[in-house]
Amino acid sequence: MIEIENIAVVGGELAIAWSDGKESYLDLDRLRRACPCASCSGEPDALGRVARPETAHGEGAFQLTRYELIGGYALQPFWADGHHSGLYSFDYLRRLGAG
Repeated sequence: MIEIENIAVVGGELAIAWSDGKESYLDLDRLRRACPCASCSGEPDALGRVARPETAHGEGAFQLTRYELIGGYALQPFWADGHHSGLYSFDYLRRLGAG
């Protein structure tokens, strides 16, 4: 399993060094807009349809104040506007960094 070896905010990006030697650089604006939580990305109804909610990003929405590693599988960012419910799996972070 690929894990995070090192992580740091560098300017307006989150820089991640992975255990396989690769690196990802994620723009903080893009990272926040890609939040996978139900409030930001929606959740499926009983028929599997996902209606993406309208999200507004106010002051501090793109300022990362801190982050926590969750187990060996996810990153939880804490944003200056108080949002912190998104858990970004390592696989999801790798995909975001590749795009």
